[in-house]
Amino acid sequence: MSPSNAATAPPAAAPPPASTGVSVATPVPTATPATPALAGTGLAGWTSVCAFDRLIPDRGAAALVDGRAVAVFRLSDDELFAVDNVDPCSGASVISRGLVGESAGRTTVASPMYKHRYDLHTGDCLDSPGVILAVHDVVVAAGVVHVRLVGP
Repeated sequence: MSPSNAATAPPAAAPPPASTGVSVATPVPTATPATPALAGTGLAGWTSVCAFDRLIPDRGAAALVDGRAVAVFRLSDDELFAVDNVDPCSGASVISRGLVGESAGRTTVASPMYKHRYDLHTGDCLDSPGVILAVHDVVVAAGVVHVRLVGP
């Protein structure tokens, strides 16, 4: 047999699946800008980030709040914290990937870059005095986490 130069026909396309009658919902974005719709709720100026139950205890989640990278942490006791996601020492947006812990009775997050520990209540760096991580307001309303930027 000699090789053929003739083009082979592509395989026949499979017929489309029969409709099951089930509709697929469009996913809800995890971060939405603050909207006037929140005005009547007492949350004007706040940004909806995600459903509270989507946050894994003792882990961080990154969100974009009014154009700023923010890390939101839910602790095992359901306490919430919101801080800048940008590591002040490296400039990398990695704080949400940091390790939550405790040092001398202070709740901390350790940056994955240089391992600096930051107090989640104040933003103070425990390893480099004078270095500060911005801390933001965070609240849960109707099962949704909302963040309001504080400071510059």
